[in-house]
Amino acid sequence: MTVRSPLRAVLPALFAATVLVAGGSAAAAPAASPAIAPPDIPVADVQAQLGELQRIADENGGNRAHGQPGHKATVDYLQSELDALGFETTVQEFSADGDTGWNLIADWPAGNANEVLMLGGHVDSVPNGPGINDNGTGTAGLLEVARAVAEQDLQPNKQLRFAWWGAEELGLLGSGHYVQNLPAAELDKLSGYLNFDMTGSPNAGYFVYSPEGQPEGSAELTDTLNAYFDTTGVETELIDLGGRSDHAAFADAGVPTGGTFTGAEGQMTEEQAQKWDGTAGEAFDGCYHQSCDTVDNVNETALDRNTDAIAYALWTLATS
Repeated sequence: MTVRSPLRAVLPALFAATVLVAGGSAAAAPAASPAIAPPDIPVADVQAQLGELQRIADENGGNRAHGQPGHKATVDYLQSELDALGFETTVQEFSADGDTGWNLIADWPAGNANEVLMLGGHVDSVPNGPGINDNGTGTAGLLEVARAVAEQDLQPNKQLRFAWWGAEELGLLGSGHYVQNLPAAELDKLSGYLNFDMTGSPNAGYFVYSPEGQPEGSAELTDTLNAYFDTTGVETELIDLGGRSDHAAFADAGVPTGGTFTGAEGQMTEEQAQKWDGTAGEAFDGCYHQSCDTVDNVNETALDRNTDAIAYALWTLATS
């Protein structure tokens, strides 16, 4: 997840303030139910992918940052996995901060090509470390949900498009490049974009993106994610992440957006600690943007729940 930076002068619409919004899982209207039962994604498989991301970082200078060999090695690894699963993959190249960056796009060859549900998260780390919670967790969770789509040979009503963004940590540059270069006719086909950035914070919170002030249709995405957490008995809070992650470019372009987040450098309150069995007064992720953001910096329960939330949302929104 990015921090606000001087790049807001270049991309002002993408850098709103981060504000916590009071609220829980209550939905404005009943969420739709999936026509096909969503799978339970084995958390051990997601953790195995985190191990691969750690290995890639270890073999490439300790990070997977933009402009560094670990970033390209990560993209190559993901593309090889997705190609083997039968996805149609595209690597979009762009330039940022004097270096080449890459977005990886993977389309599932089924569903209505005129109505596209998109799910994504950033794949780069900061230079300081391997970036396993930020954002190996979202990266790995999306890959394993994509694997479940392929293993079930899912035939959704909507076309499914997965994305792994580059240069998020420099100011959401990869996703911004994608949206800015997407033809208007293709942009109009996007029925929604779901973002998953930091889904396994050690002192985990359970935040769902607030639809307030977002494009029309965002409430359906929020309600769907909250409907999953309702099945687990976990109470969520709505959060306005503003311009801190890759949903921002889509929202600015009028695409409905949603997502989940388990917290970064902010501190957990007493009320949240009681609700989520966490530790009050400590950061949600004490290793945020540090070298200690390794495979040991992940809450397995939060990772499991949030990855299953990705699958639930996909199966609900694409098959109902």
